Amino acid sequence: MIFLAHGIGGVRDLPVPESFFFTTAAIVLVVSFVLLGLLWKRPLLERHADGRRLPAGLSSLLLSRGVRLVLQVIAVALFALTFATAAFGTTVELLNFAPTFIYVIFWLGVPLLSVLFGNVWRALSPWRALADWTVWLVEASGRQARPVLEWTDRWGRYPAAGALLSFVALELANPRPAYPRTLAIAMALYSYWALAGMAVYGRDAWTRSGEGFAVAFEFLSRIAAFAVREGRVVLRWPFAGLAGAERRRGSLVFVAVMLGSTSFDGFERTAMWQNLLNDVRIDLAGSAQRTVDLATTLVDVGGLLLFVSGVALTYLLAVRIARALVGVERSLVPDFVLPLVPVSAAYLVAHYFSLFLIQGQFVIPLASDPFGHGRDFFGTADFAPNLAIVSPNTIWYTQVGALVVGHVAGLAIAHDRAVTIFENRRDALRSQYPVLALMVLYTVGGLWLLSRG
Repeated sequence: MIFLAHGIGGVRDLPVPESFFFTTAAIVLVVSFVLLGLLWKRPLLERHADGRRLPAGLSSLLLSRGVRLVLQVIAVALFALTFATAAFGTTVELLNFAPTFIYVIFWLGVPLLSVLFGNVWRALSPWRALADWTVWLVEASGRQARPVLEWTDRWGRYPAAGALLSFVALELANPRPAYPRTLAIAMALYSYWALAGMAVYGRDAWTRSGEGFAVAFEFLSRIAAFAVREGRVVLRWPFAGLAGAERRRGSLVFVAVMLGSTSFDGFERTAMWQNLLNDVRIDLAGSAQRTVDLATTLVDVGGLLLFVSGVALTYLLAVRIARALVGVERSLVPDFVLPLVPVSAAYLVAHYFSLFLIQGQFVIPLASDPFGHGRDFFGTADFAPNLAIVSPNTIWYTQVGALVVGHVAGLAIAHDRAVTIFENRRDALRSQYPVLALMVLYTVGGLWLLSRG
């Protein structure tokens, strides 16, 4: 992206060496592992996954058609505004509403809402809203709204993984990912993917399997203390929604896209990767700019796929070792996928915390002049964002804290699953040795990427 750097800025001015943070983070994980083994002796998360129902009146209000309709109207209006500004507004990225709204408010704000309040995307999705309204119109005319084909779940979450991968490839591999006309084309293509899938396979089936953002936000919403059960809002333990196994096909690949793409975003900013891209540009110095852009895009896509594959392969190696340590015959792959979700959320916070706080302020002046034509509809066009709202050291401490908390949460979820499926406590602990090693690897690797960004 062309926006302010996602990185941490002046890490070199920290009062202690970076190696101290790496070592301390690893020690925290090891100590957490020991405490989990000593104190967490029986399953807890699955027992509290159902939660307690909120008062019926409050649930009815929050889930009412009126509230849902208001949210859907707002979502569709924002989508229409964003598409219009991308297609017809100024081509100067920082003066156009669409890039900031898509890459900051939407891509970073909705995950935050999901982690805090649950699966809010179900009410905020403009594509789901359009599908709901279409079904209502069809049924109001006396006809029955039925999908063209029945979703057999043969492909699991692979379509959604492909959809999300396409978006992050646009963000991380395109030479000008924030160019408004490019975003307009991307919005049109993704809208066709989402709406056509819902028309062919049904709203619920495609939301669960093909709509990449819906699946990503649903995974993140399992961290939240709020959920909907049997038409009622429930309050549960945080992270309880991640208890149990995840047996749907493609779940590991999808989570690997979530985690691997954020990791690559950090690596893409290192001198090592930038030097590689510069070498490609130098080798093609006499070629047309389109050829140079295509070459660098392919290199970036290759790096993105490498990181996504790396996440999946290191996970598969860890669970294979765990399986050998406890001597079980069945696969353990579905049992420990969900502990990667808080890790993904931690990477999201660590990499984009500063971007959200700083670049997110620009939506205030952009709202008054979304097309970049010199208007001032709300009187905020002259608003001056505070670019020093947080110091580099504060950002760094927040990033370290997010990574450590996310990985400790992943360890706890994995441990809860282990004591659920293994009656023998020694087997449960042995199965977690590779998971601990994996979490240490991800934590230290994440901190290294942030320190080099």
